[in-house]
Amino acid sequence: MAGNLTRDEARERARLLNVQSYQVELDLTEGEERFESITTVNFTSSRSGAETFIDLHGAHVRRVVLNGKDLDVRAYDAEKGRFPLPDLAEENELRIDADASYMRTGEGLHRFVDPVDQQIYLHSQFETADAHRMYACFDQPDLKATFELTVLAPAHWEVVSNAAPDSVEKLEEHRGKHGTLQASKRWHFPPTPRISTYITALVAGAYAVVRDEHDGIPLGIYVRRSLAEHLDPENIFEVTKQGFDFFHRVFSVRYPFGKYDQLFVPEFNAGAMENAGAVTFLEDYVFRSRVTDAMVERRAETILHEMAHMWFGDLVTMRWWDDLWLNESFATFMSVLCQAEATRWGQGAWTTFANIEKAWAYRQDQLPSTHPIAADIPDMQAVEVNFDGITYAKGASVLKQLVAYVGLDNFLAGVRDYFGEHAWGNTSLQDLLSALERTSGRDLSAWSKEWLETSGVNTLRPSFTLDGEGRFASFDVLQEATSEHPTLRSHRIAIGLYSMDGGVLTRTKRVELDVVGARTAVPELVGEPRPDLVLVNDDDLTYAKIRLDDRSLETLVGGAITAFRDSLPRALCWSAAWDMTRDAEMATRDYVKLVVSGVDSVRDITVVQAVLRQARQAVQQYADPAWRPTGIAELAAALRRLIAAAEPGSDHQLAYVNAFTAVATSAEDLAFVKGILEGTAVPDGLTVDADLRWTLTHSLVVGGVLDAEDIDAELVRDATATGERSAAMCRAALPTPEAKEQAWASITVGTLSGALLRSTILGFMDPHHVDLLEPYGERYFDEVGRIWSTWTSDMAQNFAIGCYPALLIRPETVTMTQDRISAAQPPHALRRLLLEGADGVSRALRAQARDASA
Repeated sequence: MAGNLTRDEARERARLLNVQSYQVELDLTEGEERFESITTVNFTSSRSGAETFIDLHGAHVRRVVLNGKDLDVRAYDAEKGRFPLPDLAEENELRIDADASYMRTGEGLHRFVDPVDQQIYLHSQFETADAHRMYACFDQPDLKATFELTVLAPAHWEVVSNAAPDSVEKLEEHRGKHGTLQASKRWHFPPTPRISTYITALVAGAYAVVRDEHDGIPLGIYVRRSLAEHLDPENIFEVTKQGFDFFHRVFSVRYPFGKYDQLFVPEFNAGAMENAGAVTFLEDYVFRSRVTDAMVERRAETILHEMAHMWFGDLVTMRWWDDLWLNESFATFMSVLCQAEATRWGQGAWTTFANIEKAWAYRQDQLPSTHPIAADIPDMQAVEVNFDGITYAKGASVLKQLVAYVGLDNFLAGVRDYFGEHAWGNTSLQDLLSALERTSGRDLSAWSKEWLETSGVNTLRPSFTLDGEGRFASFDVLQEATSEHPTLRSHRIAIGLYSMDGGVLTRTKRVELDVVGARTAVPELVGEPRPDLVLVNDDDLTYAKIRLDDRSLETLVGGAITAFRDSLPRALCWSAAWDMTRDAEMATRDYVKLVVSGVDSVRDITVVQAVLRQARQAVQQYADPAWRPTGIAELAAALRRLIAAAEPGSDHQLAYVNAFTAVATSAEDLAFVKGILEGTAVPDGLTVDADLRWTLTHSLVVGGVLDAEDIDAELVRDATATGERSAAMCRAALPTPEAKEQAWASITVGTLSGALLRSTILGFMDPHHVDLLEPYGERYFDEVGRIWSTWTSDMAQNFAIGCYPALLIRPETVTMTQDRISAAQPPHALRRLLLEGADGVSRALRAQARDASA
C-alpha cells in the first residue's frame, strides 16, 4: 500500500506541524488520465530546521516551492507517495504544482463515463487516506485546516465541494493543452472551517440537481442525468428533514457546515461517505427498478448515519484511526435512534438493528481476527480492513447498552458537552468517556475495559431443573466465553417466558436482571410453570449470543415461530436459531425446516429477506453435501408456494421471487423462471423491470438455460452502467471452464474498474458449480501476494476477500491457507483476511458434520 502512514509517523508529524490553510486549484478540462492540481499550504513548525514530508500519490510533479525556494522535484518518492520537506521555518508556505491521476478504483478522484450518453462524472472518496491522490496534503485526521478550492471545469458541469461556491465565472472558449476548443467555468469555493483532509470533497460532472431548503439549510440532491428520472427526491428530502430536526433537538448544536448536498455517484466503493456538507452515496440507492421497503429503510438509515457524522466525525474528529469506532458506532446508533423516534419506521428500526447489524457484529466477533472495539491501529493498512462489524455494529450495540446504563438523557447531555468542548478539534476515547462520566455521575472505566477493550462475544443460555409438576425448581443463566477471549462481562438482560394462548405465543412472565460471571441464579422464576419458550435477552437489551433450550427449539421448529404477536421476539428467535446453526448446535436441515414453516408469518420485510438469505447460505454451505440437493429442493418448493400465495405486487412477492431465483436448479423451476422472464408466466402483480430481468437472466445462465448470446441481447435492452455490471456478473457465472478461465483472467489482470471487478467476482464465485472453481484454489494463493502489493487497497481487498476459495469446503483448503501464510509471511492486514477465509471454511465443515449427524 503506497504511503502506508504509521501511527508513530503521524504522531511525530502532528507534534511538529500546525496546518493553517490549503488553497487548491484544479483544472478538470484536460485529458482522460490526468488533471492539473496546484496546492498552496500554509503551516507552522515547532522546530526551525526540522524536516518532514507531504503526501501526494500518483502524480507528475512539475515544481515545488518551499518558502520561496525551489526544491528538486526528483526527490519525489512516487512509490510511497511522499515528497520530503527539508529545513522548515517556523512559518512555512509550500506550493506544489503537479498533474494528478484520475482513478477507476473508487479511491481518490474517480472518473466515470456514462455509457448511456457519454457524459463524464467525477467524485472523490478520500477515507481513509486518499485525499493526497487529488492534492498534496498532510493526510492524517489530526492535522485539520481550512480548505479553499478553485476548479476549472467544462461549462455544462455542476461542481460541488464542502462549501457553497461564492463565484462561478464563465470563461471564453479557449484551446486547451491538447488543442481542443472548449467552454468552461471557474468555480471558487470559500475556505471551509477547520476540517480533516479525509472529509474534503469534490464532485463534478453533468449532474442533474434537485434543490430544497429546511430550517435555513440549503439542500441539494445530485444524480447522473441518465438516472434522474428514477430519483425520488420527496422521500430523500423527507428523511433528511426529519434527521435535521431530530439531531438539532438532541445535540443542541446547529448543523455546522452551511449547505447540505447529497450526491448519488457512479461506481462508488462504499455505502456512503460523510464528506462535510457534500455526502456521497452509492448509486444503487437511486431505485431504477422496484425494490422492497427494506431497501428504502436501509437508505434512510444510511442518510441518517452520514448526517450524524456531521457532528460526530466532522465537527469533532478522532485523533487517529484507533478511535474509528467513535465515528462509526456513534453514527450507527444515532441513525437507528433517529429512525425509531422520528421516522415512519418507528420502533421497528430496532428489530432491523437486532436482525441485521447485530448479526453482522456476532459474525465478525467470532472470527480469529476479532479485535476490541477500541482497536489498535498501527498503520493505514490496519485501518483499511477495520471497517467491519466490530467497528460499526458491535460498537453501536455496546453504545445501546451504555445508554441503558447511564440513561438516554444523561448520554445525550454528555454528548452535548463533548461537542461544546471539542468542536473543530480531535479527540480520543477518554474525552468522550469523561464527558459521559460528568453528566451521568458514573465511573465508566470498568465498563470501558470490559466492553471496549476486550474481544469476543459471550453466549447466554438458560439452565434449569423442574419439579414433579413441571415448574422451575431452579433457574440459572449460564455465561460462556471462548478460550481465546475469556472475558465474562456484566449484562443487563430480560428473560421472557412465552406460552401458546389461543394460537398466539404470548409472554406470560418477564424478569429483568444483571448477569455477572459464569452462573447467575434467577430466583424470581422458581415456581413458574415451564413455558413453551424461554427467551434469554428478551427485548434485546445486551450484546450476546443466546441459546434456546430443547423444548423452546421444538416449539419454534414445530410451527410456533409464526405465532408471535410482536416482531422483536420473533426476530430474536430467528437470530438465535441462525447462530446455533452457524455454531453447529442446530442441524442445517432443522433450520431450513424452521424457515420453510415460518417465514410466511414475518411481516417485517427486512427480516424476511435476511432469513431467506441465511437459509440459502445454509443449504449451499452448511448442509451435509448428501442432503444439500434435498434442502435446495425443499427451499425452492416452499418459495414457489409463497410466490403463489403472496399478495400481488407486494414486497413479499418480490422478495420471494428474488430468493427463488437463487435456488432454482431443477428443470421445472428453471422453466418457471424463464416463463417470468419471457412474460408467459408472470405472477399477478409482479413488475418485471430491468433489475428483475437481470436477476432472472442470472438464474437461467447459472442453470445452463441461457448463454453468452442471451447475455449480450439483454445488455442491448439495458445498455446502462448497471446493465454492464450485471452482464459482467452473468458472463462470469456461465457454467463452463472456458467462461471461468476468461473471468479469472479479467479479474487478475487488474484493468477492471472497481465496480466491474466486484460484479465479475460475484459471478465467478457462484455456489452452484463449485467443481468449476477447483483449479482456482491454488491459483488464488499464487496471485494474492502480488495483487496485495501492487493494487490499491480497496481493489486488493476485493480480490483477497472475494476470490478466496471459500466454496471449496474441505480441510485441505484450511491447510493450504495456513501453509501459504507460513511460507509467505504476508502483511498483517492480508494475513487477517486469509485467516478469516479459512475460519469460514472450518465453520462450514463443523456445520456440515452436525447436519450429517442429524
